[in-house]
Amino acid sequence: MKGLNTITALSKIKKLAFAALLILCGTFTASAQEYVSLTNPAKPGKAPGAKVKLLSTNGKTKTYLLVLATGDEVTSGIAEFAQKYQVKNAHYTAFGDATSAKFGWYDKDRKMFKLSNIAEPSEVTGLVGDISLYNGKPFAHSHGSVATSDGICHGGHLLELIVGPTFEFYITVEPTAVYKKISPEFNALIVDPDLEK
Repeated sequence: MKGLNTITALSKIKKLAFAALLILCGTFTASAQEYVSLTNPAKPGKAPGAKVKLLSTNGKTKTYLLVLATGDEVTSGIAEFAQKYQVKNAHYTAFGDATSAKFGWYDKDRKMFKLSNIAEPSEVTGLVGDISLYNGKPFAHSHGSVATSDGICHGGHLLELIVGPTFEFYITVEPTAVYKKISPEFNALIVDPDLEK
């Protein structure tokens, strides 16, 4: 009987050790982290459902509503808007829903964004950003957050967001051009009010 108890105890220890090993392996797999560049512009062409309406004009300042449809990619949509309307300076707020999202957190040591991938439907609790010129072309910069079904918010620098079912931007376009440059210290694009091109 004593030998049977020893075998049963050893069997339980092996099962617990195996379970611990699986958990440990899962932890190492989950900690593998992807990093992305700070200066990659959004690629147009991924927001075919985009609709635009001019809401108001005050002198040379214009306010627009940009609505994206299910399946549209948000950074592509704002990039297309900026190109089509030749935006040289704008700021915006937005909200909506996402089927998935990718955010970046700036890692000073690597001078890159640490990627955070939200692979589940979420509510966009807020998004803000601006558009200015870099190398003669409009460049949008957005920060935002999404809340998953457990109520936890995730966010940072917006890298990608797939719309589901809708997404609404309120965009104010200013007449005075603003320019970005690369900061050698951070390897990141920053606005420089003194730049004239």
